[in-house]
Amino acid sequence: MIAKRAIFEGRVQGVGFRYAVKQLAMGFDVTGWVKNLPEGTVEMQLMGEEDEVEEFLKEIVEESAMAHNIKNMYSEKIALLENVKGFTISA
Repeated sequence: MIAKRAIFEGRVQGVGFRYAVKQLAMGFDVTGWVKNLPEGTVEMQLMGEEDEVEEFLKEIVEESAMAHNIKNMYSEKIALLENVKGFTISA
């Protein structure tokens, strides 16, 4: 089990990006959340088995309907998330 924090840059706010990511998460065995940040990027924190997490990130960046909106994605391993159930959109 691993957890990652990812930051997405590009045209990722005001285009349904968070909702698309939440829908996509339903097809993967991951938990976590996604939210807009004040500077125009989107932050996601997620947890799951390493292969599921990596496949989910790859799907978002390379194959999703939002892939063309992403200019850059940065990700890093973080401590396992606590008290997280499902995959949600945070305010």
